[in-house]
Amino acid sequence: MAKNSKLAPTPGDHIGSEFHADHLSGDEPLLPARVHRPSDLLRLLLGIVGIALVLLLATFAHGTTQGLQNDIGEGAGLAPRLLINFAGLASSIAVLVVPVAFAVERLIKRDGLRIADGVLAAVLAHGVSLATDLWVTESAPESIRNALTQPLSNGALTAPVHSYLAPVIAYMTAVGMSRRPRWRVAMWGVLLLDAFAVLVGRYTTPFAIVITVLIGWTVAFGTLYAVGSPNVRPTGQHLLAGLRRVGFTPVSAVRAEDLAHPEHPEHSDRGRRYVVTLEDGPPIDVTVVDREQQAQGFYYRLWRRLSLRGINQRRSLQSLRQTLEQEALLAYAAIAAGANAPKLIATSELGPDAVMLVYEHIGGQSLDALADKEVTDELMHSAWRQVAALQSRRIAHRRLVGDALLVDRSGTVVLTDLRGGEIAAGDLVLRMDVAQLLATFGLRVGAERAVAAAVEVLGPDAVADSLPLLQPIALSRTTRATLRRLARERAKREREAVLEASRAAKELRAEAVAAGSLDGATAEEQPSRKALRARKNAEKRAIDEAMEEAREEDLLAQIRRQVLLVRPTAPVEPARLERLSPRILVSWIAGAIAVYLLLSQLAHVPLNKVVSEAHWGWVVAAAMFSALTYIAAAQSLLGFVPEKVSFVRTVQAQIAGNFVKLVAPAAVGGVALNTRFLQRAGIRPGLAVASVGASQLFGLGSHILLLLTFGYLTGTESTADISPSRTVIAGLLTAAVLVLVVTAVPALRKFVVTRLRSLFAGVIPRMLDILQRPRKLVTGIGGMLLLTLANVMCLDASIRAFGAGGEISYAAIAVAFLAGNALGSAAPTPGGVGAVEGALITALTFAGLEAETAFPAVLLFRLMVFWLPVLPGWVAFTFLQRRGAI
Repeated sequence: MAKNSKLAPTPGDHIGSEFHADHLSGDEPLLPARVHRPSDLLRLLLGIVGIALVLLLATFAHGTTQGLQNDIGEGAGLAPRLLINFAGLASSIAVLVVPVAFAVERLIKRDGLRIADGVLAAVLAHGVSLATDLWVTESAPESIRNALTQPLSNGALTAPVHSYLAPVIAYMTAVGMSRRPRWRVAMWGVLLLDAFAVLVGRYTTPFAIVITVLIGWTVAFGTLYAVGSPNVRPTGQHLLAGLRRVGFTPVSAVRAEDLAHPEHPEHSDRGRRYVVTLEDGPPIDVTVVDREQQAQGFYYRLWRRLSLRGINQRRSLQSLRQTLEQEALLAYAAIAAGANAPKLIATSELGPDAVMLVYEHIGGQSLDALADKEVTDELMHSAWRQVAALQSRRIAHRRLVGDALLVDRSGTVVLTDLRGGEIAAGDLVLRMDVAQLLATFGLRVGAERAVAAAVEVLGPDAVADSLPLLQPIALSRTTRATLRRLARERAKREREAVLEASRAAKELRAEAVAAGSLDGATAEEQPSRKALRARKNAEKRAIDEAMEEAREEDLLAQIRRQVLLVRPTAPVEPARLERLSPRILVSWIAGAIAVYLLLSQLAHVPLNKVVSEAHWGWVVAAAMFSALTYIAAAQSLLGFVPEKVSFVRTVQAQIAGNFVKLVAPAAVGGVALNTRFLQRAGIRPGLAVASVGASQLFGLGSHILLLLTFGYLTGTESTADISPSRTVIAGLLTAAVLVLVVTAVPALRKFVVTRLRSLFAGVIPRMLDILQRPRKLVTGIGGMLLLTLANVMCLDASIRAFGAGGEISYAAIAVAFLAGNALGSAAPTPGGVGAVEGALITALTFAGLEAETAFPAVLLFRLMVFWLPVLPGWVAFTFLQRRGAI
């Protein structure tokens, strides 16, 4: 805006506390000076992928590339020589003139930063071109060299990459010629003319032209992303000029800067908003959207688009005109549907990099700015009526959070931020709006009032239909963050309640002991073992009761319960929305790497010879030891469950665990299945989790103890004295250093103590209960030792099946199994695929077993304990599901 026109607040308008009124002068500061656009990074990655694809095509489709070259050569031979010479001369001149002309035009308009970026990109592209030329001529495969070069009349080869054309392409891309229509035509004309000249003149190949263009394009976007693009956000003068161009006479303005959630990218692209005072008439609201703001949140939107199924997310990359047209369409559609929404009265471009939308001014506050007591039932009814009006015309808002609901002076709700909405929306998206608004109001007034208001306006059926969508992944990012914060607070309160109950029980026991000793009771008068056990049981019940009393229902569960009270037959099974999660993505990547490693190892193994030379008696023995592991696993679990649970069903659950491990990491799938099985067996959820946790904790302790013991024995096998191996000593020293580091760093110490305290709060009482039943404890520990022994014997039988019995000791085999099992539990791949095999082969080879024997032995072992039990595991899993046991 003009420097003599200060932008002051508009009198009489109340701006909510979530806005920060900032007086703007005519030349608004442009900070930061440069921005890193995600779209530049995406184009850089696409360029790299394109180069890789062209090189792969040149490598594996040599006949096709050679035929294409011959066809172009034959066609070029028919072209008149005069035409070829003219095209070469014109292209040589145009390649120099067009970039220089654009640079002069930009310098006249004081846009020298773009030219500097273009020059830097050109220099880098020239360097990459020279490096590529050197690689192709010296080290590249012959197929790539033949695709990118061809012999000249003097016997030399043409250049694989045109070291003059790639810098020109990089320069023209970096300076932004493609965003200006006239210069874009000139740029493409130059490129096509030059490509025609060098192809017809047989100075290059088609693949060399493609590689040259891709290198220039990729280097340009890499340069722009690395150094940042100049910030071209429109100044106040541009805003004033744009308003005058559409017929307004602005006097002053206030910028309303949203400070509520600046860290959340899902709504950081909403644009800069202004309240503008006019010379005559009421004020207006102006929203300015530029390319930098539009690019914010790009990665979040892209991930949501890839990871969610059945939901049409808006395009991750939209042009400014598409953004303007979408918001204008939704504004008109919302008003036509009868909903309260800001009325759009004008739109305009503010140069090539920004657009402006002008609305009628609506004074008021957002829902987030209101106190909880101000969120009345009438206000919620007004909001639900607006949603009902939108849904009657199949319009989805897609972001019904607190800062998108504006409450005017009369208490009426106005729907804002319609840019992310959807016209002709499907049922799934419409139900997501209902679920989102239920969560938004539930966070402010509680589940009961939120559901009652929704049912009052929409009716019970519409609210009930939204229950399958009432899950965190279907809600906005701000809502999910709030729910996670509340969950952490609930968990903290539950831990504190359990710790307080445990502390009170210990104090009562100490007081009882002290009172008995002070009264001078004799040994005969001391409490009997039965009385002590009853006292401990009472303490345990007190801790369990405190845990149950402290347990709180999360908001989404409260909303479901309230809806079920109104409509008991409402569907509650969550809809499957997630197509891709970080865990699944990591598992796929790790699984692909594991399969690649295994296949690369299998390529060097003569499988026919391995199968023919295997001793089938030991193969049968390995299968029997593998079957024994399921009985041992059932014993190790039931030993930590004081309640009576069917042993046969528990064995079936352990067999079903093999099927679960196929689709989940080993440490995750087994724990989840066992917990579910115990709950279905009639054990309360808290006690089921504690039993599985106690089993895992004892298993971890025994695993570490056995690993150290066998490692120690491995080190004493080749020496006369009893001295541990250097590996064991190094492991102990490493563990000691880690303990010291954790103890010395306050942040790490607090993190570890908090996690251990939360673990012991639930597991330790269960372990104390087990200690009072020696038979159960012996069963659990015996099952763990039997499980380890059975697996070690299965691995030993697999080694003996290939004639290597006695080459390494049982201690070395035990160390190999324990190390491989530990690595497999930590690996993110299903069942530890790849990680377990690699660790076992490495450990056995290091222990002295030949690699030619270690590899098939490990494959046989994994076949017995992982792959073959998958089919029985699926049968057991299906059977237990049908019986309601899991």
